[in-house]
Amino acid sequence: MSENKRFQLGTIGALSLSVVSSVSIVICNKALMSSLGFRFATTLTSWHLLVTFCSLHVALWMKLFEHKPFDPRTVVGFGILNGISIGLLNLSLGFNSVGFYQMTKLAIIPCTVLLETLFLSKKFSRSIQLSLCVLLLGVGIATVTDLQLNFLGSILSLFAVLTTCVAQIMTNTIQKKFKVSSTQLLYQSCPYQAMTLFISGPFLDKFLTQQNVFAFRYTPQVLVFIGMSCLISVSVNFSTFLVIGKTSPVTYQVLGHLKTCLVLAFGYILLHDPFNWRNILGIFVAMMGMVLYSYYCTREGQKKATDASVQLQTKEGESDPLIGIENGAGAINDVASPIAPIRKADKDLRA
Repeated sequence: MSENKRFQLGTIGALSLSVVSSVSIVICNKALMSSLGFRFATTLTSWHLLVTFCSLHVALWMKLFEHKPFDPRTVVGFGILNGISIGLLNLSLGFNSVGFYQMTKLAIIPCTVLLETLFLSKKFSRSIQLSLCVLLLGVGIATVTDLQLNFLGSILSLFAVLTTCVAQIMTNTIQKKFKVSSTQLLYQSCPYQAMTLFISGPFLDKFLTQQNVFAFRYTPQVLVFIGMSCLISVSVNFSTFLVIGKTSPVTYQVLGHLKTCLVLAFGYILLHDPFNWRNILGIFVAMMGMVLYSYYCTREGQKKATDASVQLQTKEGESDPLIGIENGAGAINDVASPIAPIRKADKDLRA
């Protein structure tokens, strides 16, 4: 199996794991918070991260992956930033209407595109930009209802969007810069994320819910759902780092909106949530945007792979000019020789 095909299979597996685990944990947490009254989201997230770290530590002990330390300041800063972004998103939801919170989540994609364009010199074609606009329009139609603005809520949303974008961009750049896997990065940053939320979570949750997480009545049913949520979170956290590392922060956000559409659909089917024509139209438009985004990403990936193959063959031809002379060929054969590799590269599409 070629390297490109292995990469594609790995990417598809990461995307599938991310979708399945995220939709599962949303349904589990919705039952925990709506039906059982456990509304301490930030504290629950800190428990998720603690369980994830313990699971990865066991995996390291079993030698399922190799520990690879790198710049400690980067790890600490990255972990704390991730924790802050989660806390700010929860505060944004607490101080804003649900509709404005959904607008905040929609703003993450254009903000990520802007930051990568300005600071990483990354270019997004008009086709990619158009598909993202269609996607955001569909998700907006399906999820955004009321838009009640307030000054403090708007400021919190702004910081939530910025910290989330920077944290997700750092997830991708750190893995490439220090040549660490998603598992290695998650293992090293998880304790700092968990510590940030574990310390701030009870105060933040009490401020938002007017309840004390330590005074809550933990029935066996609540404990079962908390345990299920923590176990599923291991896959969620792992797949998040895996998807961003293999693709990009923008692709991860596109995948996140796919999860939103699936959660709406599953909520209607399994939990009998209210559903109307706006939800159906929005999901349909969003799916069109996702299909367009996938198509244009695949086409541009194919073009880059072909261009890279041409450049490689050109460099090889320039490095050994005696090959053409020994074969009794001139410049015509030097140009014609890369044709076979180019055709092969067309089959190995990179997502």
